[in-house]
Amino acid sequence: MSSLSSFDISTSGLIAQRERMNLIANNLANVNTTRDAQNRPIPFRRKIPIFAPEPTQGTNARGGVRILKIVDDDSAFRLVHDPDHPDAIRENVDIDGDGWIDTGYVRFPNVNPIVEMVDMITATRAYEANVTAMDATKSMHATSLRILA
Repeated sequence: MSSLSSFDISTSGLIAQRERMNLIANNLANVNTTRDAQNRPIPFRRKIPIFAPEPTQGTNARGGVRILKIVDDDSAFRLVHDPDHPDAIRENVDIDGDGWIDTGYVRFPNVNPIVEMVDMITATRAYEANVTAMDATKSMHATSLRILA
C-alpha cells in the first residue's frame, strides 16, 4: 500500500464522518418538526447513513469508506399528550397501521437527542482518529525524506 493510498483512506474517513455529523445535526435540528415539506402533519424521520467500503481493486482503487446511502429510521414516532398542539389528533385514528392513537396526542419525530449526542461523539472521535492517522503518515514521510537527504 502506498502512502498516497493511506492519505486517501484517511481522507475518505474524514469525509464520511463529516457527512455523518451533518446528518446528526439535521436530526437534532428537526427534533420537534411535526410537519413535512408539504405542510402535512407527518413528522420528520431520523436519517441514518449506511457506510460501505471503497473499491480496492482496479486502476482507480482508493480503499477507505464512503456513505452508500442515507435511509430513514423506521422506528416509531414519539407520542406526546398535548391537546392544545395544532397537530394533536382530534379523533381516535389508526395512522399507517401503527395502531390506534387516542385524541390529544401529537406525533413527534423519532429523534432521541441523547442517542444523537452519543452518535455525534463517536463520529467526532472517528474524525479525530483519521486526522491522527494522516499526521502519522505525514510524519513518516518527513522522517523518510530526512533519512534520504
